[in-house]
Amino acid sequence: MNLLIESGKWLADAAHWQGANGIPHRMLQHVELSALAIVCSVVIAIPAGIILGHVRRGGLLAVSVVNIGRAIPSFAILAVTLPIALWLGIDYGFWPTWAAVFLLALPPMFTNAFTAVREVDPEAVDAARGMGLTERDVLLGVELPLGAPVILAAIRVSAVQVVATVPLGAVVGWGGLGRYLLDGLAQYDFPQVVVGATLVALLAIGTEIAFGLGERFLLPRGVRRLTRAEAAATVVTAG
Repeated sequence: MNLLIESGKWLADAAHWQGANGIPHRMLQHVELSALAIVCSVVIAIPAGIILGHVRRGGLLAVSVVNIGRAIPSFAILAVTLPIALWLGIDYGFWPTWAAVFLLALPPMFTNAFTAVREVDPEAVDAARGMGLTERDVLLGVELPLGAPVILAAIRVSAVQVVATVPLGAVVGWGGLGRYLLDGLAQYDFPQVVVGATLVALLAIGTEIAFGLGERFLLPRGVRRLTRAEAAATVVTAG
């Protein structure tokens, strides 16, 4: 209870809301790096997964190669990229952290995009082709809308993982909310640690909610109804 009270006092201290070490600045750093990593992952992984899923060629090999990234811990990526950043003379805190979370987000986005398009009902695809639609129209008009729920869910999950992992960058001298965790532990300032961990958790929850609302906004109404129907059928079957 005393720790919670002290944490509340630390959070209420006006000094912790100002300057380069203030909560607004640290939060902005955290969001900026997370957003950059997520956007770059989406731009690279989603189109690649969609195209390979559509042509159904080379996808399994690509997925196997990408999944190797899942076996490499983010901390190991930081350890490898830190000396490279120092050698190149670039920001040794920001870019190694970005590389770690960027590579963390790639595999699930790519794999789900590939699977979502490849697993679209073949009858629907054949019907579209039978109507004379071009391959581009089949992809954009049939496969992509039907696979969108899986793709958007992958982006949401990856975004939450990125936000939750970014604090690891404090180990290599980067800022963000991870500074409160690392500095608090180093100084035995446990209220600072509690506040830092709470802010990271709240940001991750906020990311989950924001992307969930984005899914509802972006998905066509018919696809949302189809998704709910499939979920209900699954529940009935399981019962």
